[in-house]
Amino acid sequence: MRRRFNRTQRNYIIAGLCMILVIMGVGYAAFSSQLKISGTSSISGSFNIQITNIETMLPSESGGSGIPDGYNISEPTYTPTSATFSAGFELPGSAIAYIVEVSNLGSIDGQVTIGNLSCGDNSAIMCQAMATDEEGTNGFNFDYGNQDYSDINFTLKTGEKHYIFVMVGYADVTEQPTDLDTNIKLDLTYEQYKDPNLTGETTLIGGQEVNIVSDGNGLYKDEYESGRLIYRGQNPDNYIMFNDELWRIVAKEADGTYKIIRNDILADRVFDEANRRTTENNSYCQHPTSGCGVYAAVEGTFSSPSGSQSGTVTEDSSIKIYLNDDYYVNNINSTAKGQMTSHSFNIGAVERLDQSGSQADSIEKNIAGEKMYQWTGNVGLANVSDILKASTNPLCTSATTSSNNLTACNSNYLLDKGEASTLDYWTINASSGESGGDSHHVWSGSVVGSGTYVVLAYAYISANAPRPVVFLKSDTTLSGSGTSEDPFTIVQ
Repeated sequence: MRRRFNRTQRNYIIAGLCMILVIMGVGYAAFSSQLKISGTSSISGSFNIQITNIETMLPSESGGSGIPDGYNISEPTYTPTSATFSAGFELPGSAIAYIVEVSNLGSIDGQVTIGNLSCGDNSAIMCQAMATDEEGTNGFNFDYGNQDYSDINFTLKTGEKHYIFVMVGYADVTEQPTDLDTNIKLDLTYEQYKDPNLTGETTLIGGQEVNIVSDGNGLYKDEYESGRLIYRGQNPDNYIMFNDELWRIVAKEADGTYKIIRNDILADRVFDEANRRTTENNSYCQHPTSGCGVYAAVEGTFSSPSGSQSGTVTEDSSIKIYLNDDYYVNNINSTAKGQMTSHSFNIGAVERLDQSGSQADSIEKNIAGEKMYQWTGNVGLANVSDILKASTNPLCTSATTSSNNLTACNSNYLLDKGEASTLDYWTINASSGESGGDSHHVWSGSVVGSGTYVVLAYAYISANAPRPVVFLKSDTTLSGSGTSEDPFTIVQ
């Protein structure tokens, strides 16, 4: 196939050649011999990356389809691993270009490297090579011939195409060349794509080897809790089918169990009904008309991290009763029940701290508050720290920061519901203020417009929803890749 240079690229290349022809035209007019160039562009590798097309681009601004005078070209050919062309020019300044299309037809992302472009030793030959992911000639990254191309490479993901632009021509010479034939060569090599953010470490997730990353979407070492691995980013490959529904893997715990969260929230429901837990048996719950923010009953006293508020909590929250006595019994099938394990959940309070410096809030303080109290059972909710740590935004440093800055904890799959404009779901952690008197508040994950954050909510309101969290057994075996199209599937 032949086509014309688009206007932007044509002006860049042909304007320079026209200037040469005008200045040197008289001297070149006496040349009667034809300069012949043949060339190949080839690739080698072990994955299914192929050359899928080659097109000729004629350097003419006219709308015609004929070959300009002084050009002798043949239709280029290609195979999956090579593209071949041949061109002849009578006049210096003549040039022609070829676009080689390279496609990834396999299921593995590739990394393609441009090897040395050899224009031969003939000074009458000019050749250039460029690469782009755009179909056409705009956006090319120019590099000239006879150079080391070892640092020029591009990622070619599954289903994607890339275009290599090769231009050859009769160079700016003042003497009749004695060598009228030459070959040029451009090598492309490819290998499996290597994410620069990989740490070089891997781990087993349900028997599947998964890379540990240091940036972007993926599986990370939990920098706050030793031996724990967590998924982070806007959309990591942590989808898993459980209970015939899509869930997400939050973490592989130090004990080998897997903490998972339902991908979709359930119907809106209060965290704790008003006046359910009176202060007579629940002295921590100082505002019973607004509900209480503690997930489950505890032995002894329940205290905020600073000790500004403490008291008894002898009754479970409304949402804990619903999730374990209704949802677990009636909405989780028998197969899924056999894949789960009863586990401890950290239900302590997370304090909101407004001080700066050493007294400022931090994820470490949030985790310490959560771990002050545990409840063991089947179905819980996400921790505040789960949501904070899932963000790859470096500004996401604490619950206080998130509640004050509505975008500090974005890039976060636990606060992303695609095109949904609102998302409000309960966490398992009560909120407490520095001066106490905050027993009726619970932390929730919230998305409003572009805001993605954790925020305080009254326990008795019905505008938030439960988003169940359970633990899978440590000997769980998985298949699949963890994407939304190919989620992990529990084999046993």
